Amino acid sequence: MSTSYQKMSRRAFMQSGIAFGGMLATGAPWSPAMAAAPALKVYSRTIEVNKRAAKVFSVAARDGKKGIFANEGERLSGTLLNATDEPLQMHWHGQIKAPFDQDRARPGGGAILAGQSDAHDFELTAGTHWMHSHSLSEQQMLAAPMVAREKDAGDVQDVVIMLHDFAFRSPQEILAELGGSSAHAGHGAPASAKAQPEPQGMAPMQHGPGMMHAMPGHGSGPMMGMTHANDVRYDAFLANDRTLDDPETVTVDKGGRVRLRIINGGTATAFFISTPGLTARCIAVDGTPCHPVEAPGFPLAQGQRIDLIVEIPRDGGAFPVLAQVEAAQFVTGIVLSTPGTAIRKIAANADKPQAMVDLGFEALLRGTSPLLPRPPDKAFMVMLGEEPGYRWTINGRVHGEHQPFDVRLGERVEMTFMNPTMMMHPMHLHGHHFQVVAIGGRRFAGAVRDTVIVPPHAPVTIAFDAAQKGAWLLHCHHLYHMATGMMTEVRIA
Repeated sequence: MSTSYQKMSRRAFMQSGIAFGGMLATGAPWSPAMAAAPALKVYSRTIEVNKRAAKVFSVAARDGKKGIFANEGERLSGTLLNATDEPLQMHWHGQIKAPFDQDRARPGGGAILAGQSDAHDFELTAGTHWMHSHSLSEQQMLAAPMVAREKDAGDVQDVVIMLHDFAFRSPQEILAELGGSSAHAGHGAPASAKAQPEPQGMAPMQHGPGMMHAMPGHGSGPMMGMTHANDVRYDAFLANDRTLDDPETVTVDKGGRVRLRIINGGTATAFFISTPGLTARCIAVDGTPCHPVEAPGFPLAQGQRIDLIVEIPRDGGAFPVLAQVEAAQFVTGIVLSTPGTAIRKIAANADKPQAMVDLGFEALLRGTSPLLPRPPDKAFMVMLGEEPGYRWTINGRVHGEHQPFDVRLGERVEMTFMNPTMMMHPMHLHGHHFQVVAIGGRRFAGAVRDTVIVPPHAPVTIAFDAAQKGAWLLHCHHLYHMATGMMTEVRIA
């Protein structure tokens, strides 16, 4: 089965209000006339993975389709309804215009209980962003795109790709396998989720700190000293809810330009993005424009987004957009295809393991709207650590025992992340964009984003202006590292 996405040029989008078809489409932009209906609804659904049924979550807009696709300058106005039987703590990832008290992922934010609603009214931040649960239910695909198409996007076709790592086991089972607990994860919402059946024919694997794990039948790549990746065993990796056994097929025009908006919604998995047969230019990271950069592959850590421009050849064809798991051979993705093109089977297992993500690509990026030069008012060292029992720390403390970073409104803040652990940590700051200003002590005016890769033994410095009062969470976007302690807060008074 294949799905043809509607072509979406800027002109067509403005006329119809439809952003993209298939599984991730949304309806018309928000308007006061629609305010009586829930703007968003979270509910349970069933999908098929590896020929088995799986219960996951979904986030629907007013037309019943998943996610938000609006125009720059439009608002999210209305309510979020929790139509599941679980508490919900929604985070508007990258939506820096959302007021502090409208994001449940904040200290003391609490949970939206089953059947209850939250009211929201804020201007959507332009670019490729997303929403997701800030508890263990994120593992069950409680996430969706939040895309506000830029005024200067041009006449290109937008294609949104949402990546997930999938397990039939419940997130609680996964956490137990890792040897940890979520006792230090709470910031207002329980981390409950329904259990799923254990995969058939797969023996349980032992997990714990200092170990590297891969899916059965797929190479995990060589250890780099003691550095490792992929400490969670997954049953599948999905792109727009599907594997490469039955990939999403998006219809594109011969000679057309396509903007790939790729969101890594994986909870514990980083990917490398590639476009075999097409040259890709990165024009934005984490929804924020950057000077164009070409590369054969693009690293994408948990929580990060990347916007790529590709040109479809005038003679047409079928072109995969692939996401290969870091330090492994497993691949997922979609296919871009011109009408009438036969689509060949794509192997879900690469010939060799992918490399581990690092900061090589990050060092090439330059933001188009960097921070104005200014010495920092506050500078902090942020030490990322690991303790026995699968406890992940910031400055030697787990969340709940943490020491907040206190700054004042308007101050320029620099944070240098030090990572002596053996795993990469994608560090995310709520409520703000920041600029990468140093790698390994070398200063430069890098990309503006909200999530940065911090590899083992590679210091990274970010800078931001404290723009909104409140207590903003700072955490690792590896779900199980966050859940077992690697989270603190930046308090702005």
